[in-house]
Amino acid sequence: MSSTLATALSALLLVAVLAGAVIRPFGLPEATVAVPAAALVMATGAISLDHARAEAELLGPVVGFLAAVLVLAKLCDDEGLFRACGAWLARTSKGRPQRLLAANFLLASVITAVLSLDATVVLLTPVVFATVARLGARPGPHVYACAHLSNTASLLLPVSNLTNLLAFTASGLSFTRFALLMGPAWAVAIAAEYLVFRRFFADDLKEPVDLDGGPAGAAEDDPVDMPVFALATVACTLAGFVVTSAVGIEPAWAALAGALVLAVRALARGRTTPLAVVRATSLPFLAFVLALGIVVRAVVDNGLSDALGHLVPDSSGLAALFAMAVLAAALANLINNLPAVLVLLPLAAAAGPGPILAVLLGVNIGPNLTYAGSLATLLWRRIVHQHDHSVELGEFTRLGLLTVPATLIPAVAALWLSLRVFGV
Repeated sequence: MSSTLATALSALLLVAVLAGAVIRPFGLPEATVAVPAAALVMATGAISLDHARAEAELLGPVVGFLAAVLVLAKLCDDEGLFRACGAWLARTSKGRPQRLLAANFLLASVITAVLSLDATVVLLTPVVFATVARLGARPGPHVYACAHLSNTASLLLPVSNLTNLLAFTASGLSFTRFALLMGPAWAVAIAAEYLVFRRFFADDLKEPVDLDGGPAGAAEDDPVDMPVFALATVACTLAGFVVTSAVGIEPAWAALAGALVLAVRALARGRTTPLAVVRATSLPFLAFVLALGIVVRAVVDNGLSDALGHLVPDSSGLAALFAMAVLAAALANLINNLPAVLVLLPLAAAAGPGPILAVLLGVNIGPNLTYAGSLATLLWRRIVHQHDHSVELGEFTRLGLLTVPATLIPAVAALWLSLRVFGV
C-alpha cells in the first residue's frame, strides 16, 4: 500500500472508531467498530505486524490494570461503599446546597484519584442523583461536578486514569514521585474548578434544603454502615501500588490482589457470582482500548508524528510546559484524550518527565470542554440521560470554556514549581 493511501485509510478508520464510540449505534459496544478497524489496518499493511504487536505489548499491562480496577470498584459498590458515600453526602450538606457541592467535590476527587475516573462516572454519579433527589436539591451543579472531576481529579496518581498509566510507563518515575510532582497541580486545579462552579451555578446553590420534611428527611433516618473491609482493602491496594513501583513490578498485580480479596469474600458470602465478576472487567471496552491503540499507532506511523513533531517543545520551562499542555488539550478535544496521549507521549518523552506530565494536564483537564474530549464524559452523558436529566450542549460548553482555562493555567504553574522544588 502506498504511503498516501495508508495515511488516508488510517485517518479515516480513526475517525470511524471515535464516531462509533460517541454514537454507539444500536447500543453496540465501542469495540464493534474498533476491532474490525484494527484488523483492517493490519491486513492492508497500514501498520506493520511488528508495530501492532509492540503496541499491544505496551498496552497489555495497562489494560490488565484497568480490568482489575473495574472489578475492584464494582465489588466496593457491592459492599455498600457508594451507598455509604451517598449517606455521608446527605449528612454533610446540613441542608445547604453549597456544602453539598463542597462535599461532592471532595468525595469525587478522592474516588477518582483512588478508584479511577470510571468509578466516579459509573458508580458515584447515580448515587449523586439519588442523594440530590432525596434532599430536594437542584441536580445540575452536583451532576456536572461528577463529569468534570472524573477528568480533572484524575491527575494525582498513576492509577487514577488510563492516560496516567500510559504516561507513568513512559516517564520512568516511581509511583510516589509521580504523585509528589502532580499533587500540587491536582490540588490547585480542583480548587480553581470549585470556585468556577460556585460562580456558574450560583442560582442553583442559593435555595436551602429542608431536611425536616418530604423525602429529604429520609437522609437522616436511614443510617448506613461504612464498609470497613472494603475501605481497608482499598488502602492496602494503594500501599501495594507504592511497593510494586519501588521493586519494579507492574501495579496491575497490586490491583489484581485487591480485586481478588474482595472477589473471594463476595463469592464466599454469595453476594456475587463468577459471571458477574467477569462482566465487571468490561471485556468489550478492554478490546476497544487495545484496538484503538493499534489504529492510533497506524495514524502515527503514517505521518501524524511528523506533523506534530515541530509543535512539541523540547524543554521543561514554564512556557514549554504550557505549550505542551495546550497542545494536548486541543488534540484531546479533536480526537479524544486516549488517542491524544498515545500520539504525544513518544514525542514528549525525549524532553523528560516534565513535558510528559504536562501532556497529562492537557489530556485530563482539556476534555471538560467538549463531550467527545474523553471516554469518561461520553459515558457520563449516557448515565445522565438514563436518569431523565437533560444535558444541554450550550451549557456544557459554556461551563467548559470557563473551567478549562481557569484550571489548566494554575495547574501548569504548579507542575512547573513542583519540578523546580522536587526535581525528577
